[in-house]
Amino acid sequence: MNGLAVSGRMRFIAVTVILCAGYFCSTAFANPRGEWTKLILTQHWPQTFCSMEHCKTNLSYWTLHGLWPNTGVRCNTSWHFNASLIEDIIPEMEKVWPDLLIPSSPEFWKYEWQKHGTCAAKAESLNSEHKYFSKALELYHKFDLNSVLRNNKIVPSEERYTLDDVETALINFYQVKPKIQCVHPGKGGQFQTLGQIEICVDKDFQLINCEKSTEEIWSNDVPVSGQSALSVCDHSMPIYYPPVPSRS
Repeated sequence: MNGLAVSGRMRFIAVTVILCAGYFCSTAFANPRGEWTKLILTQHWPQTFCSMEHCKTNLSYWTLHGLWPNTGVRCNTSWHFNASLIEDIIPEMEKVWPDLLIPSSPEFWKYEWQKHGTCAAKAESLNSEHKYFSKALELYHKFDLNSVLRNNKIVPSEERYTLDDVETALINFYQVKPKIQCVHPGKGGQFQTLGQIEICVDKDFQLINCEKSTEEIWSNDVPVSGQSALSVCDHSMPIYYPPVPSRS
């Protein structure tokens, strides 16, 4: 994995904690290896990702970013990723959980396993590499974000949507509140760009509200390339859902 790709990946998915004081630190880091109570199924829109990281993709569907427990990070550094253990699901992984920076590379899965999977594995239901990745795929298909948006006429286009449009479509279907994140424009910008959607489940994989918590440290807003952060969408600003560029 080349240096630029690593840099881009880390900018987009690594958690950056700039200020750490008082209650926040004691809450977020008091027990980083503690038992989790919530899983965050995170999907991102490839066109938005590549607009920030200078990659190219013709994917026209939401892809997996990760399945993140709400506590713990890198819980077992000796538990190394082994692609041969998920060989039977790799074709599906390549389709719905691709490395957008380096297609067909396992580095993205390795990163997600080491950082989040080894913590999710504290639960018996996810206590192997195969169980972890298989469950993420299962939830991706079960909740079918692509169809939910499309069936509610929220589709990639040059039109603009309101956050209420997107949020209402998701809440009406899932009956819980997801977390919808956008790339916010610089000063004077007229719209925000839809980038990432988180859907949350409990330890029984039942849908629950995605409530922002200081304990969910890797679900925080993520700075990208020194530009405006990917963060919770603003109700007061139109949302752009970028389409796949037409081939010249």
